[in-house]
Amino acid sequence: MGERVTMTPAAAELLKKLTEFHGPLMFHQSGGCCDGSSPMCYPDGDFTLGGSDVHLGDLVVEGLPAPIGFHMSESQFEYWKHTHLTVDVVRGRGSGFSVEAPEGVRFMIRSRLFSDEESAALNGG
Repeated sequence: MGERVTMTPAAAELLKKLTEFHGPLMFHQSGGCCDGSSPMCYPDGDFTLGGSDVHLGDLVVEGLPAPIGFHMSESQFEYWKHTHLTVDVVRGRGSGFSVEAPEGVRFMIRSRLFSDEESAALNGG
């Protein structure tokens, strides 16, 4: 309990494949429109995080040496702070710079509101 972001098994499998090719990875969820509102996956360090970016958590993929950090702009976090995010993968190409684009798939976020218990755990209560 208390996790802000998790992933589906399909996303975990794709992240294993992408890590073999690109090395360690990271996610950033921006607040843009269209594909700018999709989670973007980059080689770790290729996207420069700013002082107003929020680290939501780490995705731990079995078999990978390091977790995959998930970040979001502070302004976007204000909209999403009451929701649990699940990274998933679907067929189709996004038009962004995310590393999965050449695979014919794209990452997407599925969300749900936190339960009262989850909210309390996240807020230290």
